[in-house]
Order: sequence, then C-alpha cells, then structure tokens
Amino acid sequence: MSEILVSFFSASGVTKEVANKIAEYTGGDLLEIEPVNKYTDEDLNWHDKTSRSSVEMADSAVRPAIKNEGSNISDYDTILIGFPIWWDLAPRVINTFIEENNFENKKVYVFATSGGSSITNSFNTLKNTYSNINFISAKRFTSSVSRDDVTNWII
Repeated sequence: MSEILVSFFSASGVTKEVANKIAEYTGGDLLEIEPVNKYTDEDLNWHDKTSRSSVEMADSAVRPAIKNEGSNISDYDTILIGFPIWWDLAPRVINTFIEENNFENKKVYVFATSGGSSITNSFNTLKNTYSNINFISAKRFTSSVSRDDVTNWII
C-alpha cells in the first residue's frame, strides 16, 4: 500500500508526463482520470465557442462522466490531483472525480500544467467549491519538472 496517489487528467499528454515524473519522484501510485468520451482535437479548440471544452467550461454544473468513477482512494493518506488549466480553472472532469470519491481525512495537493496561466484561481475555486476537503497547496509545473521541484513542494 502506498500512501500517495497521483491522480490526473491529461487531454494532450503533457499533464500525464508530469504526473508520471511526480509518481516516480514521490513513490506514489498513478491513477489516470479518464473521461468516458475522450477529448478530440476539435473538442479542445478553445477558439471555437461551440467546442466541447468551451461548452463544458461555460457551465459550472457540467460533470463529464469518467471511466473510473468511485475509484478506491481509501488506501491513500495523500492525494495529488493534476490537470491542465482550462479557462483559468480545473476542467469539469476534475469536479466529477472529486464528487465521486471520499476525500475525508486526506491531504490533497493540486498540480497543473499550463502554457502560461497561474494555478491560483483554479486552486482557490476548488478550495471554495469543496470546502470540506483538506487542500494543502498547489503548484504549476512544466514538462521539465525536476525531482527538486516536487520534493520541495510535497515531501
């Protein structure tokens, strides 16, 4: 049993790459948060207001279905949740994951990837939306995340 779970959603592979490195550096287990309907390039076109991601992010009530609903996170003390930043927020699929799991008595860290957006608003929004969860801190990483970046943040 590992006490760290590195859960993540990755639309293009960048967040997955970072999550793999974080799991390696922390000795944590990996859990990919997989939407039932995978996002296509057209879905991710943020220039198109009718694209799937644009429509989802415009409606805070949207909860895309995930394949791994009700994941067994009870074996872990510390949960890391990773995602790409969309519209200055966590993608709605992250809300699905959080709402379908029990984070009671867990330490939760948030990490994100982004070309330039800060993680501050997405982290604060998650903390405000899920005030019953013990969110510890958040960090934005690039694909060149180092062991020191991770260990100085979480260990």
